[in-house]
Amino acid sequence: MRQLTLDDDRIFPIDPPARAVARQIFAEIRNLPLISMHGHVEAAVLANDEPFADPARLLVVPDHYVTRMLGSQGVSLESLGVGRRDGLPVETDPRAIWRAFCAGWRYFRGTPSRLWLTQQLSEIFGITVEPSLDSADKLYEDIDAKLREPAFRPRALFDRFGLEILATTDSPLSDLAAHRAIVASDWDGVVVPTFRPDALVHINHSGWKDAVARLAAVSGVETGDYDGFLAALRQRRAFFVQNGARATDHGHATADSTPLDRADADRIYRSALNGSVSVVDATAFASNMLFEMARMSADDGLVMQIHPGVLRGHDSRVDATFGPDVGFDIPLPVDFVRGLRPLLQAFGRDPHFHCVVFTIDETTYSRELAPLAGVYPAMRLGVPWWFLDAPHAMLRFREAVTETAGFYNTAGFVDDTRAFTSIPARHDVARRVDAAYLANQVTGGVLGLDEAIETAIDLTVRLPREAYPPLKS
Repeated sequence: MRQLTLDDDRIFPIDPPARAVARQIFAEIRNLPLISMHGHVEAAVLANDEPFADPARLLVVPDHYVTRMLGSQGVSLESLGVGRRDGLPVETDPRAIWRAFCAGWRYFRGTPSRLWLTQQLSEIFGITVEPSLDSADKLYEDIDAKLREPAFRPRALFDRFGLEILATTDSPLSDLAAHRAIVASDWDGVVVPTFRPDALVHINHSGWKDAVARLAAVSGVETGDYDGFLAALRQRRAFFVQNGARATDHGHATADSTPLDRADADRIYRSALNGSVSVVDATAFASNMLFEMARMSADDGLVMQIHPGVLRGHDSRVDATFGPDVGFDIPLPVDFVRGLRPLLQAFGRDPHFHCVVFTIDETTYSRELAPLAGVYPAMRLGVPWWFLDAPHAMLRFREAVTETAGFYNTAGFVDDTRAFTSIPARHDVARRVDAAYLANQVTGGVLGLDEAIETAIDLTVRLPREAYPPLKS
């Protein structure tokens, strides 16, 4: 069996002088608090604070980075315990799922998942042997035994990880009961909701009419027309602010934010309620709603997170069988310049409006996103995510945007994960990348070491704190 190794110089520059500087910079930020403002861990995990079920359901089943890689090698999602929409049986034996993961360990070589998984296994669970079919059962037993200990419950790990704050991603229809339970408990961890209205603004998606009916019920606002729909959304946003929310989250296929006039918006909305909306009208309505969400953010202060350019559920059969978020979201090219122009012309210099823009189309970094963030005060760049949250990709991001937008038009790192125990590993990788980039700036004579350390601290904690300030309800 191979030993599980974790090189403390991983990701740092190969050049010895730059590597030495990177070590110095990283030492100053390594143990700073984790600020996780864009993630998908369920608040109920921390509200209930129950032991994690088993190694498979902690480290494999919820992590679509893991399941998609194994799936690409022919391992079925059913055999990995991914639930089906139709309720047909899938693998429920956690040991069998764990063995399938360990048997496929080599597939993760060279990926960020390998870095994250290695750090979790080594630093959190004390594992010293590499996963394989031979080691699978012993590793399972060792991790499972740890998960039975109080020190490995969610709240204890939250505190151990040094999480200053964790933002979840929540349906606008949620009653946020888990968030309220956390606040009412005797635990002082900070977990805040994030308002994600995608299910309500994409009017040609299945289940939309039912979601609108539920919106009326939970808001107490009639949603039979467009004005009522907007009023109901405002009510829900206010409810989220009352419960600690700091941001909204918007996943669209494009960045188009062209507004509709009221009559057109109402016509399309009523057509959707009647079940007869066209694809063209639905697309226009989604663009209009991106603009309307910006208008609402200018009013209520919620930071608007925009991450367009993903074709969700690329394999329609997989989407129909397993639902979203199983790894079949594929990047699309995005036109940010023309798409965001209506939104930024209306709100980009409004001191009450703030947005963070993410992309997985890295061709836009230097051509579009850095110039936009470098001129509109309301806009900040979000770090690379989903497919680009890898060391070389994050380094390319810094190289592409810094000379135009600088460091201070970015918003800090977001881990964007459902895999709770991977949060510190993901932040560690991002901090190492920033240390490497800044070390090259120092050894290249561009920055002094003191400036580089100060910048690293700003990127790690100050910028995300400033980008997502607490709101008064």
